[in-house]
Amino acid sequence: MLFLVISTPRPERPTSLIDSRSRYWDWMRPLLDSGLARSVHARVGRGAVALFDVDSNATLHRLMNEWSDIIPAHFEVFPLLDEDTAKAYLATQTPSGGDAR
Repeated sequence: MLFLVISTPRPERPTSLIDSRSRYWDWMRPLLDSGLARSVHARVGRGAVALFDVDSNATLHRLMNEWSDIIPAHFEVFPLLDEDTAKAYLATQTPSGGDAR
């Protein structure tokens, strides 16, 4: 199950979070190495974007709680389909009667 997670940290001085930000990257490294996180990127200014590939909502919930323990933030979560799944779904659809332009 793919999820795009976008974090927006609480509005605190960035310099007060240097240690937490370093711990975040230490926490993320094994997730990237194992494939549980496919990618992660720091957002310009503050925050991060991560693409998680998890087996369940419970796993995603655990990861987001761990993340929030390191850097308290608001999270936006977007469930995603990979290319093969999206194409397989499209193959099961029948065209509508309308003119889709």
